[in-house]
Amino acid sequence: MELFLDILLVVTSLALILLVLLHRGKGGGLSSLFGGGVQSSLSSSTVVEKNLDRLTIFTGIIWLIAILGIGLEIKFS
Repeated sequence: MELFLDILLVVTSLALILLVLLHRGKGGGLSSLFGGGVQSSLSSSTVVEKNLDRLTIFTGIIWLIAILGIGLEIKFS
């Protein structure tokens, strides 16, 4: 079980990194402070963005469950 949780943690960590990098910037960060966020996007989210959000949240929940599982396994072993 420990090996499964470790592999799940690594896979979901890499997936989260990839999914976060796929998101489009919403502005308000350091780039807009220096004039990088000149254009504003007032259009609504597309279906692809909504599905990417859902997939990112789902992957984050699986990542959190893997972290908690590893922590519980360490505590009770």
